[in-house]
Amino acid sequence: MEWQTDWGLRGRMALTMFLLFALYIVFLGALTLYFQNFALIVVVMGLFLGAQFFFSDKLALYSMGARTVEPEEYPELHRMVDRLSQQADLPKPKVAVADSRVPNAFATGRSKSSSAVCVTTGIMDTLEQDELEGVIAHELAHIKNRDVMVMTIASFLSTIAFLIVRWGWLFSGGRERGGQQVPVIVAILISLAVWVVSFLLIRTLSRYREYAADRGGAMITGKPAALANALMKIDGQMDKVPKEDMRDQAEMNAFFIIPINVGWIGRLASTHPSTEKRIDRLQDLERELESR
Repeated sequence: MEWQTDWGLRGRMALTMFLLFALYIVFLGALTLYFQNFALIVVVMGLFLGAQFFFSDKLALYSMGARTVEPEEYPELHRMVDRLSQQADLPKPKVAVADSRVPNAFATGRSKSSSAVCVTTGIMDTLEQDELEGVIAHELAHIKNRDVMVMTIASFLSTIAFLIVRWGWLFSGGRERGGQQVPVIVAILISLAVWVVSFLLIRTLSRYREYAADRGGAMITGKPAALANALMKIDGQMDKVPKEDMRDQAEMNAFFIIPINVGWIGRLASTHPSTEKRIDRLQDLERELESR
């Protein structure tokens, strides 16, 4: 395997995290002016962040209704992950399966040694072996690029602002300023602005990281066309999946190989580039490999 470090991805991850932390330093400073129970908010959010960082793989699998499976249950799937992990020079991640008709897959975990790859029963029923290998290799590329951890942290930080927008009124009645009470609505509006900016930063990073994982996964297997075929099949199957199944799993969009987009708002806020653009790049890579 010819693995090349994607410095474009690393630069974007570093810039995104720097901008998010800078944004939240300003954000937290502003909130001290409005919330009487600010220390409690910081403690609670700190505990949530620690829990998500150390248990992100378990939380992601739980939210999908997935379970870790043993080699005896899914021998071919385990052999596939074993082989591809060796080709990618990675420790074998935990293997999980979600009983879902939605054809999808994702990787989770805070590090290479505490990661998991999950596939749905729907994707195993939809794809041929080489196509499924392409999808799993794509997820292993996410782990190798370390972008799963960055997305986990970044997504949590945006959640802080969202929670304050939704529930901030419970923590404050406003502070006295010159005999007048500062309305909590100001703090909620600040939180809303921070959430919008962080949302856009995360979406921008997420779209680029999909291109990087497509290229990395194709280099692991040496078969860009197989991954391109898998993307076409998965995208084509999405319209056939019941809407209730789509809604149940939409919160995991940033981590899926193909996002679940419900309506025009879902497409606008998509965490992934279009399938057509991803396939075009994989076809370019196929021609590049053939010309060597």
